[in-house]
Amino acid sequence: MAAAADGLGSIAIDTTQLNMSVTDPTAWATAMNNLGMVPVGLAGQQLVTDSICVPGFDPSLSMMTGITPINPMIPGMGLVPPPPPTDVPVVKEIIHCKSCTLFPPNPNLPPPSTRERPPGCKTVFVGGLPENATEEIIQEVFEQCGDITAIRKSKKNFCHIRFAEEFMVDKAIYLSGYRMRLGSSTDKKDSGRLHVDFAQARDDFYEWECKQRMLAREERHRRKMEEDRLRPPSPPAIMHYSEHEAALLAEKLKDDSKFSEAITVLLTWIERGEVNRRSANQFYSMVQSANSHVRRLMNEKAAHEQEMEQAKESFKNALTGILTQFEQIVAVFNASTRQKAWDHFSKAQRKNIDIWRKHSEELRNAHSEQLMGIRREEEMEMSDDDSGDNPSKKLRVDDSALAAQAYALKEENDSLRWQLDAYRNEVELLKQEKGQLFRTEESLTKDQQLQFLQQTMQGMQQQLLSIQEELNNKKSELEQAKEEQTHTQAMLKVLQEQEINVLTVALVNQDREKNSEKRSPGLKSEKEALLIGIISTFLHVHPFGANIEYLWSYMQQLDSRISANEIEMLLMRLPRMFKQEFTGVGATLEKRWKFCAFEGIKTI
Repeated sequence: MAAAADGLGSIAIDTTQLNMSVTDPTAWATAMNNLGMVPVGLAGQQLVTDSICVPGFDPSLSMMTGITPINPMIPGMGLVPPPPPTDVPVVKEIIHCKSCTLFPPNPNLPPPSTRERPPGCKTVFVGGLPENATEEIIQEVFEQCGDITAIRKSKKNFCHIRFAEEFMVDKAIYLSGYRMRLGSSTDKKDSGRLHVDFAQARDDFYEWECKQRMLAREERHRRKMEEDRLRPPSPPAIMHYSEHEAALLAEKLKDDSKFSEAITVLLTWIERGEVNRRSANQFYSMVQSANSHVRRLMNEKAAHEQEMEQAKESFKNALTGILTQFEQIVAVFNASTRQKAWDHFSKAQRKNIDIWRKHSEELRNAHSEQLMGIRREEEMEMSDDDSGDNPSKKLRVDDSALAAQAYALKEENDSLRWQLDAYRNEVELLKQEKGQLFRTEESLTKDQQLQFLQQTMQGMQQQLLSIQEELNNKKSELEQAKEEQTHTQAMLKVLQEQEINVLTVALVNQDREKNSEKRSPGLKSEKEALLIGIISTFLHVHPFGANIEYLWSYMQQLDSRISANEIEMLLMRLPRMFKQEFTGVGATLEKRWKFCAFEGIKTI
């Protein structure tokens, strides 16, 4: 309610009927200007302007139509000037009517509270009316807010007022908190404090629902129009079958650019059931034309596969060049990290060089793995195709050529067989037509045609036999080539196994030489072995180690001729059994020897 009062306090007032007397016009204008309002109460001025409310404004319209509502009371929308600062209280002035006077509430009191506004609200509840207030007085006060359609007054000093539009309710809420006095009487029955609030009426809610349904219908219609506009067009209608259309379609089937459209029409005709005894030969010729495009499609596929192989090869070559450059960059970083050049760089430079080196090595390894993956895939493809080195590649090319020739011969064989079947069907049709007719000149010409067809059939059979012989020869050549290929693969495997064996023998020999070099020199005498055992036992008892003087004093009790230098040299000769550590700080710095043979056994 405070926000509504602030907004209504800052609006401009239009001209209508509510009047009030002004004793000091200058003070009145100053007060209204301080509040950011045009002076109210001059002759012919209205209580609340019509410009603050949009007719038909719906705060819940977004629930049904998805359109974000715009509140006309928001400052900055161009409908309402910005409200005054919140720390400045809104001062309402006295309003004089013909039959009553409205006194503003105390500005220090909190603004009157209102309930939540119902959707489509056009009705207000007015409480706190004087007992002597009549419907004429109520209409005189509230008709300044807008057209009143109904006033329902109760005997208990309250009433319900229904306006023609929703925005008029906001004007009536402005009067909440005013004290109403009839005439100049101070009697209790002639005065009362007005409380104006939103009222929930079934008529308002019904009208609001009807409006929302109308808006939803308009929205659905708009969306449907948009969907119809964006819907793709229907496919073109396919013409009905006729001999003329079939002849045109046969020509289209032979054209590569119109083949897709023609094959769709042919499929539709066949599915419609246009194939019958009379049109079977014509449909067969069109199907045969469609089959002739298989070879073109296979050739296109082979060309695309060749382009893909060339692209793979160029990519592999480019990747190899990139990997070579990465190797060179990594070599530069490795050379920079050597002692000769590393000492001359600053600490920050060393850090950057180290980061760059690690990044380059990671990229080099990733590209190397990618290249190895490509080579592995090529090897797998070669193994799947039963291929090896360059001779095997030639064999693979020969195999593909032979397979293509065999496939072409098989297609020719099938097409000739289909032609034979078509000729047989024609012969049977001619025989059936000839069966019940007398032998005339036409029948004689038909006999001649039959003989001619039989001769052509015999010639075609001979061609088929020759083609089958060629096919068998090609198959035998393919088998021989495959046998030679398997033989070469077996030889390659044997050679690879021999190379692997040679490499393993060389590696074993190298490992033996390295192990022999790494072997520590043996002990010189039995005395040294005895000393090592005693020292090991002594140091094992002292887990925190002992200095050389303490160890020498213990060993001198067993052998007075032994020296501390001899013991220290013996310990230094066996670094895997004894190690030297420094303990203490400054003046307490001390060198101690510890027994570490068990640690060496774990690392081996």
